[in-house]
This record gives sequence, structure tokens and C-alpha cells, in this order.
Amino acid sequence: MGSRTLISVDRLSKSYDGIHALRSASFELRAGEVHALVGENGAGKSTLIKAITGAVAPDDGKIFVLGELLEKNSPSIAKSLGIAAIYQQPALFPELTVAENIALGNERIALWKAVDWRARRKRASELLANLGAEIDVEAETGTLSLPQQQLLEIARALGANAKVLIMDEPTASLSEEDTRRLFIVIRQLRDRGVGIIYVSHRLDELFTIADRVTVLRDGSSIETHPMGQVTRRELIRLMVGRELAVIFPKKEANLGETVLELRNLNASAAGIKNMSLSVRAGEIVGLTGLVGAGRTELARVLFGLYPLDSGQILLRGKSVVIRDPRHAVEQGIAYVPEDRRRHGVVLEMPLTANVTLASLKKIARFGWMDFARERQITVEYVHRFAIKTPTIFSPVSSLSGGNQQKVALSRWLATKPSVLILDEPTQGVDVHAKSEIHRLMGELASQGHAILMISSELPEVIGMSDRIVVMRAGRLAGTLDRAEATQQKILTLALGDSVSEPHEQRSTDIVN
Repeated sequence: MGSRTLISVDRLSKSYDGIHALRSASFELRAGEVHALVGENGAGKSTLIKAITGAVAPDDGKIFVLGELLEKNSPSIAKSLGIAAIYQQPALFPELTVAENIALGNERIALWKAVDWRARRKRASELLANLGAEIDVEAETGTLSLPQQQLLEIARALGANAKVLIMDEPTASLSEEDTRRLFIVIRQLRDRGVGIIYVSHRLDELFTIADRVTVLRDGSSIETHPMGQVTRRELIRLMVGRELAVIFPKKEANLGETVLELRNLNASAAGIKNMSLSVRAGEIVGLTGLVGAGRTELARVLFGLYPLDSGQILLRGKSVVIRDPRHAVEQGIAYVPEDRRRHGVVLEMPLTANVTLASLKKIARFGWMDFARERQITVEYVHRFAIKTPTIFSPVSSLSGGNQQKVALSRWLATKPSVLILDEPTQGVDVHAKSEIHRLMGELASQGHAILMISSELPEVIGMSDRIVVMRAGRLAGTLDRAEATQQKILTLALGDSVSEPHEQRSTDIVN
């Protein structure tokens, strides 16, 4: 393994609206090494990558490339310095040929000069051959498999003389055989002196492919270790080792009848496989798992946004078929989506319209709106949820993120649901707003609502849930009662091990 330092990140910090994405994080990549970057969802991995690739500007800290301070960065500057990123979903033009995609951004052709198509195809063939990829350079890129598209992106990066290759969850959609082939390519690149930053939730594969590992937690770099000197259990402990930063106003639940029950749900369009769970009146069930586990997809199945292939959805013991969102609302199911700015609220519309948008039947008769009733409902929720707004006619875009989330919650509570699905209810809001939203959730549960809370934040899951359901790859990975749940047990289930016997594999246990 080479010792020359390609990239050095020194105490990098970045905040968004007062929320720290990075807190004095440091990282180093050497030539000829695969350096794994791990952490929970929201630990700061994506922000660190964006800073290195020039997609975001850090608030503080320094980035050095080959020992030189990077005074200014941008995607084009990063590319000129030999930094390339390959994401889970390839950034390719499907209508163009393989050769055209490789040439895009790498060729410099004057306007008056004709394209040398033969040289272009030859160059593409050579780059792919160097990776052992047997891909027709004249094939339309959209016809390639995902593994082939990944190899195409790697070839394009090498064509741009990439010295640093960032791979973000590269095996998330690959089979075991495709993963094995990708690892062969990665080792070849490492042996040529390319430095690879490897981001993955799959800890097992890190022991196979990585030389070193850095753990991020809450935006800070915690520790860096050679892979041969750390165990899986130690990595999990480092990833989840923080104390609860927020006081969760959780009260003992007074549980009633089972309101929602899922029996062996299968939805191929959503990637859901044989999924079962239940939620009782007055209960908050936390639904968690790693990115891509299928949490949001399951919520969309329940709200009629994805078709159900087989299995049963029961509401208060009665089997129902949910055809679309309107039918879900009629059945008493409400869904506050993860991306409130795109799907939760209509930013340009006033509070009055936003709060009543899902319950227009209650305020309209014979096609005429009862504006007095609309104002009455809005005022009720503004007071109930302490929504801070100049007037009830202010556009939602003028409100803070926490208040926008309260508006989204108000809209669906106005439909008088019996089941409330909350997808990342406190994402992107400050600590005070989180506390208020948690308090509201507790009140709703005490009023008999059955709440299914999807969250990536393990402290929130443990602090607010009566039971915790962990998903992995579209399936049920396990269920934990509140009393037995710990961050390590949840993450262990999400990563695929049994709770009772965490994996203790070191990189020296596997032959590279």
C-alpha cells in the first residue's frame, strides 16, 4: 500500500440552517489504499464527500490535495485534480452510446474540428479492457446492466486521469457475483496507486476490501483504524456510541386494540418482501433500518402509492384493499412524507389552504368553499401546535422548517385518521422543534392514535417508540420491545447479524 497522501481533510465544518452536518471532521486518503468511511444515516458522510468533490463549500476547515491547500473548490476543479465520484445510481446518459458517455467531459474538441469517432471508440475500448469489462462501446448505455454501468463510470473516471475515486454504496444493488467482480476491479485500481474512498453500510464487505476505516458520528470523525485491528462489534460501538442529545418526552403507553396489522405483504414495485407488523391504538411503533431498507417504500404501499402483490392489510381486524391515496384517507390512514418541502406542504400556498388540503370535503358543499370553516380549522391547529406565523394567510414558505412540519402534520390530522404514518418527522429541524414535535406525537398517542414512525435517528427511535421494527432489504429483520432496545441491537439487526451473537470478524480472517 502506498504512503503518499492524496487528500487530507483538516477539521472541516458545515452547517445547514443551524444544523451541523460536519463538526471539525478530519480524514486522510493515501495513494494505493481503499479507505472505508462509515457511520449512521446523518453522520456526515455525504457532506464530507460533497466537500471533497466541490459540490458544497465548507464553513470552516481545510482540504489539501497532494499536500497543496485547496483555496477554492468546485466540481470542475475537483475533476481537474483527479477526483471522481461514483454514486449508487450511475450518472450516465442512457440514450448515448458507451463510447459517447466515456468521451463526455473528457474530450476537448474545437468547434471547427470533426469528431474522430474511430479514436473515440478505440479509447473507450482500451479503458474498459483495462478493467476487464467486456462491453460493446457502441451499445446504448440504457441497455446495460447496473454492474456494467458502474464499470462504465469507473472507465470514464480513469479516462479523466482520476487519482481519487469515491464509491458511495457501490454494491447496494449488486448480486454477490457482481460484487465479487467489482472487488477485483477495485483491487486492480488500488494496485495502480489509485486512492479509493469506499462508503458502505455493509460492514462485512469492508473486511474484504478496505485497508483502513474512519468512523463518523454526528458530523465528527471519531476514530481511524487499520481494518485488521478492528472488529465488527467495535465498529458498531463507535458508530452508535453517542449519548442521547435530546430529551424525549415519552410517556407510558395506554395501549388499546390493534388498529393496523400487516400480514406477509409483498409488493415487488416497492421491493417489499413478506413484511408483517402491527400497531395498536395509543402505540408508537418505530420503523427503522439503513438507507435502502424499504421503510419509506412500505409507507407508500400502505398509502396506496405502490400496488400490493399479495398479503393482507387489516384495519381494526377488517381486511382492506388500498387502491390509491384517496382511498387510504377514507380508510383512516394519514401519511406525512419525508420530504416535506416537495410532498408535505405546498410552499407557495397560505396556511389555510395547506391545513385543509386533505379534508376539502369537510369545508366544501356543492362545489363552494366554506372559507369561514377553513379559517376556523386553521386557527384551531395553529393554536394546538403553537405554529409560529404572522397570520394564517402567510405562505408556508415563510415559516421555519419545524413550523412547516407542524403544518404538514396539521393537514393530515384534520382528516381525523386512526393510523398516522410519520416519515422522518424531525428531519432537518432544530433541537427545540424536535422536542415540540415529539411532545405532539406523545399527545396524539395518548388520544388513541396508532402511530408508525419511520426514523433514521436511533436516539429518536429508542426515545419515542413503544416497540421497534427493524427492516433490512425490504424484509422484517427483527422486532424489539422498548425495554430491551439499544442502539447496538438495532444496528446489528439492520446490518444482518443476530442480536445475541455479534459478528467478530477481522480483515485478517478473509483472504484478499
